[in-house]
Amino acid sequence: MTALPPLAGVRVIDLSRVLGGPWATQILADHGADVIKIEPPSGDETRRWGPPFETDAAGAIVSSAYYGGTNRNKRGLALDLALPEAREVLLRLLHRADVMVENFRAGTMARWGLDYQRDLKPRFPRLVYARVCGFGDDGPLGGAPGYDAVAQAMTGLISVNGSQQSGPMRIGVPIVDLAAGMNAALGILMALQARQKSGEGAFIEATLFDTGLSLLYPHGPNWLNGGRVAERTGSAHANIVPYDLFATASGDIFLGVGTDRQFEKLLKILGAPEIAQEPRFASNADRGRNRNALRAELERLLASHDAEPLAAKLLAAGVPAGAVEGIAQALHSPQASHRHTVVEAQGYRAVGSPIRFDGAPPGITRPPPRFAEHTDEILTEAGYTEQAIARLVSTGAVVRKMRP
Repeated sequence: MTALPPLAGVRVIDLSRVLGGPWATQILADHGADVIKIEPPSGDETRRWGPPFETDAAGAIVSSAYYGGTNRNKRGLALDLALPEAREVLLRLLHRADVMVENFRAGTMARWGLDYQRDLKPRFPRLVYARVCGFGDDGPLGGAPGYDAVAQAMTGLISVNGSQQSGPMRIGVPIVDLAAGMNAALGILMALQARQKSGEGAFIEATLFDTGLSLLYPHGPNWLNGGRVAERTGSAHANIVPYDLFATASGDIFLGVGTDRQFEKLLKILGAPEIAQEPRFASNADRGRNRNALRAELERLLASHDAEPLAAKLLAAGVPAGAVEGIAQALHSPQASHRHTVVEAQGYRAVGSPIRFDGAPPGITRPPPRFAEHTDEILTEAGYTEQAIARLVSTGAVVRKMRP
């Protein structure tokens, strides 16, 4: 008998759009939660963030790959929450929900009569309410909108990324949004665990600002405990040497040598064990003081090696190393294939969840929902008749076709 996924039986109402919130709810959905994604009449903004786009049989755009990458295993409904009738639908859905996630501008939920403390907690005391936002509701920036790149800039992440030549650079993935989504998912799971003992829900908040500062590692501790201001070092590490990108005869390789023993193994494999014994390279502190001289020595030795076979040899010897791969190479590497990292179902392809129970990756129970795809299914479960659903559609509270 196949065991139930760990979050089977947990129902999540997902009012969030774009990335941080949907990333959190996709984590939950991948592991068995019943996530109902409620979109506004114009749809989640990311449906239009392409190309590439998914198209229907007639060639019309359905949604973007960006949207698809954060919304699998969910069911879809669209409500115009500006209308009282739509808010009544939401409240009915919350009667059977464990979690609600939103990322609206500050004050929006309160204006709709859906404030957690004032309106929802008294009515749904077991509800776990999670918000993903930019800065929180208070403080000098309270209520300001949050954007990944802005958060990267304001929390110091851009200042330490890049090199002395390039200047500050945005990190090439929306790391703050993604990490905020993971923090929200962790907070939700903690609140559900606590509810088992207390019987009460909780308010969870994951802000991009707090998340960005938490990612400032090791630069934050280095400054707080020694006043050390980080310099932009490109791919190099501020504390560990050699921990950097190096050229080989056939591409770049990253060496992440964290111990003296690993350093000795590296030089032995490169055919120059005597270099590891030189006083200027004897310890990590020594290598840090002489990093430019060490780089010159390593570049000379690496020039006669090919990146991939050398990386494989170093890894086999316990020396952290990896050839720099392109996106296509990484997604279709032998290890990714062995781990079934890329998941496919009903024409949908994506990188699957990295969280695995008993070694097995979670599957795709549903491709990302098309706009309002599960309207009848969801509302019928909530007790609405066909006539009641038709009336809600006629008032505009329930939306079947995405508006411009």
